[in-house]
Amino acid sequence: MKRLDLTLSTPAENLAADEALLDACEAGDGEETLSFWEPRENFVVVGYANKVATEVNIAACAAKKIPIFRRCSGGGTVVQMRGGLNYSLILRIDENAPTHNITSANQFIMEKNCRAMHTLLPTSEISVRGHTDLCLGDVKFAGNSQRRRKNFLLFHGTLLLNCDLSLVSELLLMPSLQPDYRASLPHSDFVTNLNLPAEKVKAALAKEWNANEQLLNPPLKEIARLARERYATRDWNFKF
Repeated sequence: MKRLDLTLSTPAENLAADEALLDACEAGDGEETLSFWEPRENFVVVGYANKVATEVNIAACAAKKIPIFRRCSGGGTVVQMRGGLNYSLILRIDENAPTHNITSANQFIMEKNCRAMHTLLPTSEISVRGHTDLCLGDVKFAGNSQRRRKNFLLFHGTLLLNCDLSLVSELLLMPSLQPDYRASLPHSDFVTNLNLPAEKVKAALAKEWNANEQLLNPPLKEIARLARERYATRDWNFKF
C-alpha cells in the first residue's frame, strides 16, 4: 500500500483530494493508499446527505467566520480544527475480501484501526462503537465514513488529538442521527482528545496497514479541478 502525507492550502483542496484519489484508482491510474492531512484552520464539514440547517449552528459559524463544507461520503457533521488528524484509505473492493460489502468493510477497517491505536495506548480501553466510531472508554475520539465505487472504496475519518473541543458544542447542533451508545449525551460529554502527537498516530496506522512506500504522483490537477468546481462552491456545500 502507498502512503501519502499531504496537507494542501485550502479546506476545499483537502476534501477534494479524497475523491480524486478514489477516482484515480477507479480509472485504473492509482493504487491502494493511506493518506493523511491536518487542518490548518477551523471549518465545519457535513456528510454528503446532511442538511446544513439541521446539523450546523449557522449563526455561530457566521459570527466566527467559520466556513461550512460538504464531503463526498456519508456520516455525520464534524468540526475540523487544529489538533485533528484526518486519514483516508483507498481500498480495492474484492468479492473474496472483507471489502466486498459495506458492513464487512466497516468491521475489517475499524478492527485494524483499533489495533493501531492499542499500540499507542496499550493500557487504555479503546473500542469500536456504533460501527464506525473509535472510543476511549465510552467517549468518542474518531468518527469515520465510507464511499463505494465499483472497484474501490474510500474510507476516511478524523481523529481528535489535541483539539479545542468547545468548538464542537458552539458550532454544531445535536445530530439528527445518533448511535445508540451516545444516549443523547451533549457534545461536551461525548468527545475527547487522545492527547497524542500526530506523527505517532500516523506511524501506527501506517504500520498496521503496511503503507511503506510513498505515493509519488498524487492527482494534483484533478484535486484542483474538484476543489474549484465542487468543494469551494456554495451550490455543493449548501445543496441540502
